[in-house]
Amino acid sequence: MTEDVMLKTVGKNIKNVRVEKKILQQDLAAICNIETPNMSRIENGRTNMTLKTLFKISEALGVEMYKLLLCDNSGGKKNGDKLKKP
Repeated sequence: MTEDVMLKTVGKNIKNVRVEKKILQQDLAAICNIETPNMSRIENGRTNMTLKTLFKISEALGVEMYKLLLCDNSGGKKNGDKLKKP
């Protein structure tokens, strides 16, 4: 998995939880003390964030931080296929 894919996946996870909990992006940004354009960049996977920022977001969303980091590492491979080692 590339860094770009990871950032997009984490951003998508954040957005999915936010939408599921019916929280507006600008409201989440305000709770986390993040500018709304920066929150947009995070959700779109266009910027890296610190662990501190990820922690703030997870706390605001009421989810464990690791859940926002979950990625599909299959790379499109079927179950049972071996994954390439990094």
